Amino acid sequence: MSPIPAPLAALNVRTITYPARFQPVEKTAAEELARLTGATATAGNRPGRGVNVALAPHDWAKSLPKSKASRAGWMWLKLADDGTGEIIADHGAHLYAAVRLLAHGLPDAARAKLDRGVFLPVTFPWHRPHWDACLTQYWRTARKFDPERYVASLAEAGFTHVEVNGLHPHTPMEDSVPFEFYPQFYTYCAGFNHFVDTPLTQGLWPTQYLEANLNNLKRLAALGRRYGLKPGVCMFEPRSMPERLFQKYPTLRGARVDHPFRSRLPRFCLAQDHPVTKQHYRAALQALLKAAPDLSYMSVWTNDSGAGFEHTGSLYVGRNGGPYMIREWRSHEKIAQAAGESIVRYLHNLRSAAAEINPDFDVILRIEPFKLEQDHIKAGMGGHVTWEAPTLLVRGYEMPYLHPRYPEFKGAAGTPQQATLDDSERRVLEDSLQKDTNPILQYTAGTVACFEPLLGIPYPRQLHQKLVSMRDTGLTRISALGGLGNTPQTPYWPNVDVLRAVQFTPELSLDEILAQAARRYVGEKHAPALVAAWNEFDEAIAWQPPVMLFSGFGFCWQRTFDRPYVPDIEAIPAKERAYYERFGCFQHNNPGMNDLGKDVLFDLITREHGTKAAGYFDRNVSPRVAKLIARLEKLEAQTAAEPAAQAVFVDLLDRARAFQIWCGSLRMVCLWVAHVYGYLESKSAADKKRHEKLLQAAIDAELVNTERLIALLESGRTEVMALSAAGNNTFVYGEDLPDLLREKIRLMKKYRHAKPRIDRDILWRPAPGATWPKFD
Repeated sequence: MSPIPAPLAALNVRTITYPARFQPVEKTAAEELARLTGATATAGNRPGRGVNVALAPHDWAKSLPKSKASRAGWMWLKLADDGTGEIIADHGAHLYAAVRLLAHGLPDAARAKLDRGVFLPVTFPWHRPHWDACLTQYWRTARKFDPERYVASLAEAGFTHVEVNGLHPHTPMEDSVPFEFYPQFYTYCAGFNHFVDTPLTQGLWPTQYLEANLNNLKRLAALGRRYGLKPGVCMFEPRSMPERLFQKYPTLRGARVDHPFRSRLPRFCLAQDHPVTKQHYRAALQALLKAAPDLSYMSVWTNDSGAGFEHTGSLYVGRNGGPYMIREWRSHEKIAQAAGESIVRYLHNLRSAAAEINPDFDVILRIEPFKLEQDHIKAGMGGHVTWEAPTLLVRGYEMPYLHPRYPEFKGAAGTPQQATLDDSERRVLEDSLQKDTNPILQYTAGTVACFEPLLGIPYPRQLHQKLVSMRDTGLTRISALGGLGNTPQTPYWPNVDVLRAVQFTPELSLDEILAQAARRYVGEKHAPALVAAWNEFDEAIAWQPPVMLFSGFGFCWQRTFDRPYVPDIEAIPAKERAYYERFGCFQHNNPGMNDLGKDVLFDLITREHGTKAAGYFDRNVSPRVAKLIARLEKLEAQTAAEPAAQAVFVDLLDRARAFQIWCGSLRMVCLWVAHVYGYLESKSAADKKRHEKLLQAAIDAELVNTERLIALLESGRTEVMALSAAGNNTFVYGEDLPDLLREKIRLMKKYRHAKPRIDRDILWRPAPGATWPKFD
């Protein structure tokens, strides 16, 4: 039996009672307290003589101050030295968190008052993981991931909801044609068609596929219930339908929603105002709710990844749609109004359908795509129909926040480096609340869309600053993009300690939070050194410059770790490039195939940006990370006789090395653009020679960088990144990454001396196996 944690041993708990007619989390919390104390937990029809664990509706709290409990989001802890007391909360996740808080995290001042009772209001009563990478989205096949331990960590950290619409298989089922990449965009935020069918779609997808996915959704919902988390879904909708449906029902064809460069098969959604479409969506959502009646929200992501609303301005092929919304020759303003009002009808149709089963169901729209329609959409919202964004100031995809260290770089909203909110956010929030719409602010707590595919990267100071800024702005509903990654494999990650403290014990300063966490991980003696290392890591991250797409969600889909960096990418024969190209977000005529500065028709990185960013890595990031690594190497050696403490420093050391390597590959991308572009634009031989020399130096550094990554992965000491147990796909590397890296090294050495070249005519190439006809 594990020793009882010191804070709990003093309480002398012997018996624990939870309600006979219990919610799953009440039993879970009681049994967790029993596990921690060595006590016995039993169900009862009334409060017992020992410690009683229950949710507020049971009215088991004998001394709870009723006036305080009228607000949403709280826990009540009252425990005497004789083993009696009560643990009560108004939300299931907070009940479990309360028990875990007793084990560690409760401030000494609060612990001293336990015999009289401690009332803890929560900072954010509505707090969900969003696009939860390992649990439901594109890292869901990550090796060494334990869903139950992860869900428990969400509740302990102060989350109130759990995302449950993850596909069961590694890849989605979606109609396609040869050499098409597009179906991989359906692997995340899976929509209705992957879980249920309706009279309209019956037979379009195999029953066994739908059942497997629906069973997975039900399993995750049950897991959430066990820890008091309310289940919800994040879906790209209205999603495209197979062409065979429109062959049968041609008048249901709505907007073309695919990306015409990335897809090879045009994809259309349903005409959203058609009565049959409305009935279909009502039936689909109600089918999900019948499978999981406590489903509590639906987050609607759209106008991307095979989904979109008709006649909106941000559809990839431009405004288009079916015949029922817009007549000919309307002005752009009138079209935007009609499109926005139609979106509102769609959202309210979902909401009214869900309300028949769960009256408290929320429908949430990601509002960034709707620059032109936004005002019309907001005007129709209210109550349980609301919106979310990484900033309340959003207007289309333009984000108003600049990088705090590099103001020439835009788009910092929602990233770790955007640690504060502008005062104008408060005014938008107040205006929205006056209209009965409580918006949700998206922020980053982990590594998704900022440090992919790394795990456990610590930035506790920036995270704490952001959480406090959100609280002080008046926000009560927030969502963490990407969730928390793989918390079972990041056991010493201070971000989680910060999340929990701001949620439940906000009176603690950041220094107190980190000192408390460090003492728990490495003991009193080594705690100051661990806090200092966290601070140094945090500071290095604050100086990391952005590299568009690569330093966000595109790191893996651009195959940034395993692609070979040579002056002329196409000097490498196609057969030799296939090992990485087949898994990347590449199309045969995508300029990103042979030009790291571009992707489809986007200019990702200019020569100026590449030069600046590489310089910032060299001057501001690399020296800080090198200093951190040197500190941690010494600490590893100094704690050799203390394995428990050494394990913590080894974990952080390996993550620092992973971050150093990650930054090194981003630096390589920047220098490739700077010097290949520089060579091609140079007018003199001397200038060209200078760029070649500097590019070769960058290649040398990346070869060393890659060797370090192989050594780090093969050491097996720390799970530093998400690696799929199923295999590679566009968004995650497989366990064979070391082998892919060796192939990268071989090709870089073989083709490094080719002259810089980019074939700009790649756009016009025919599909693989085809040739253009010849014209006289």
